[in-house]
Amino acid sequence: MEGEAPHIIHGLEGVYFTESKICKVDGTLGKLYYRGYPIGALAANSSFEEVCYLLLNGALPTKKQLRAFESHMKAERKLPRHIVKTIAEMTGKAHPTDILRTAVSSLPTYDPEAYEKSQDANLRKSVRLISKMASITATIGRFMCGGKYVYPKRKLSHSANFLYMLTGKAPEEKQAKLLDTMMILHAEHSTNASTFATLVTGSTLADLYAAITSGIAALKGPLHGGADEAALLMLRAIGKPENTEAYVEHALEDKQRIMGFGHRIYKTYDPRARIIKADLEALQSSASEEIRDLTAIALRVEKLMIDKLGQSRGIWPNIDFFAGPIYTEMGIHPDLFTPLFAVSRVPGWCSHMLEYWQNNRLLRPLELYTGPLDLEYVPISKRR
Repeated sequence: MEGEAPHIIHGLEGVYFTESKICKVDGTLGKLYYRGYPIGALAANSSFEEVCYLLLNGALPTKKQLRAFESHMKAERKLPRHIVKTIAEMTGKAHPTDILRTAVSSLPTYDPEAYEKSQDANLRKSVRLISKMASITATIGRFMCGGKYVYPKRKLSHSANFLYMLTGKAPEEKQAKLLDTMMILHAEHSTNASTFATLVTGSTLADLYAAITSGIAALKGPLHGGADEAALLMLRAIGKPENTEAYVEHALEDKQRIMGFGHRIYKTYDPRARIIKADLEALQSSASEEIRDLTAIALRVEKLMIDKLGQSRGIWPNIDFFAGPIYTEMGIHPDLFTPLFAVSRVPGWCSHMLEYWQNNRLLRPLELYTGPLDLEYVPISKRR
């Protein structure tokens, strides 16, 4: 009706703005699908490289297609000298996520196809971003520890090469596989905040590098990509397993947020969290004392929160809750968690951007203005 105040949907919650064939998140049943494949099947049987191919191309590859795709990824790992220099100059002065964002925004300088608009060119740029973002993030972590730049190894898988560039040592197969699983679980999740930010920028017909830079920026906040770091800080603040119940009770009484719990979409157990929890529990026989304590704390927090808020309010563990201890066991510094999230999520960002461009429309929502109108302008000489 004309003159009627519009209905405001805060946070755009429950608003559909496009169609997609990439990802299905069933928050009621706690299910997640990439291109129709259940996340559990992909985590158990696939590789990150294969999942990247699936997301970008819409189907699982043949052996020949996967070999070619892996070869393309490996060929794009090496970083330009200027990018390495930029990382070195910023390390210790900026958050690693800011370093990653700055480095990615510089990549068009070295890509002759940076501003090409064709689907094929954007697919090639997607592979470059997937490969180079991993190298950038590993180099950030390497420089944080005082090490020197490590050149990538073609014979290693994507996850194994990341750990090699981070530590200077080829990882054990079990460790590389665990990271590979973590990257698969983080690779895609529909139009979350960072994916939406990517699409907003790309909808202006800005280039893919600009769109992905926006995604990285949106990922930085503790309500999104920074949540796993915040959850680990909480577990460490608890200190010992026997402190858990008192800490959680006090936090809930003070209406503090328990990091790693609750999700905008999931109203039941996050299916990715179930997989990570099982992987974390499997580590316990060989884990350090710190990780065993963190795991014990996490399991007690989980039980208490499910008993108190799971069934009654739909607040369950999400993927961030168990991620921190796993990354810590790998020797990955908490400041690197969010950049590593971006490394894992970039195939999802690129897939959504390429899909959206097939039927692009500028994303331009409305806002309801509630301020004054027709104010009289007073010259500065007469203002008091």
